[in-house]
Amino acid sequence: MNPSLIDKVVHQVFTEKALLKHYKIAESCAGWERNVVDQPVAVKNIINVGAERIAAGIGVGSQLTDKSIARMIDHTMLKADVTVDDIKKLCAEAREYVFASVCVNPSFVPLCSKLLMGSKVKVCTVIGFPLGATSTQAKRAEAEEALKNGAEEVDMVINIGLLKSKDYDAVFNDINQVVLIAKRHNAVTKVIIETALLTDEEKIKACLISKKAKAEFVKTSTGFSTGGATASDIALMRYVVGSSVGVKASGGIRTKEDAQTMIDSGADRIGASASVKIVLGQEGAEGY
Repeated sequence: MNPSLIDKVVHQVFTEKALLKHYKIAESCAGWERNVVDQPVAVKNIINVGAERIAAGIGVGSQLTDKSIARMIDHTMLKADVTVDDIKKLCAEAREYVFASVCVNPSFVPLCSKLLMGSKVKVCTVIGFPLGATSTQAKRAEAEEALKNGAEEVDMVINIGLLKSKDYDAVFNDINQVVLIAKRHNAVTKVIIETALLTDEEKIKACLISKKAKAEFVKTSTGFSTGGATASDIALMRYVVGSSVGVKASGGIRTKEDAQTMIDSGADRIGASASVKIVLGQEGAEGY
């Protein structure tokens, strides 16, 4: 990756009239750094919305009547205390409602692959999760094993420290090595950039590098860091990657309104564990 080229594109994004028209830009005293302010209505105006999937956790029940919505859902369960019975329930629900996928930790991939055999539901897993600080070799090996065990989609976490250190070649290689393994298995790679830990400039750079590395999606968050998805992050990511790369929102999505805002802002998928309350429009959901 060419640092000067990245900086040039970052500058172009920040100075694009369409973006500046719809966002309040705050310039820091340090100089050029800027932060995008949440404006969901403005976001909706600049994004050509075309949602394909919503990701949600266990418990989407019989009150889900729109079967077309089910095909937009990645059914997610990533907590450390998940049991085999939880996974069996997750897969049973996914099979019943024909969700797009289940998203689970790597150790459960073989079980999910077995339980969902013959169905249309894909198995998704996470790589280098949740910190992204494992070596590229370890991520590559983890992805290889998961894909051999039946995973069809992998959500990998970037090396955030290397991005902040401006080692763009290393970040590119980290992503690309997983992408190359996934493509050998005809699988999809989603790159988790952990937006809560990044400046807007770093978010743009992470998206550009992910796109250059041929990832199919960029994703906001692990759901295990200091914050989750925001409408402005989704809009910025969509603006940067265009229509050729998907955008997934995850983290802190607790209500149906939250989910709809993310979709209206340009998300192709939404990661959440409070699926029942989101689908039913209930308040007070505990969100992933």
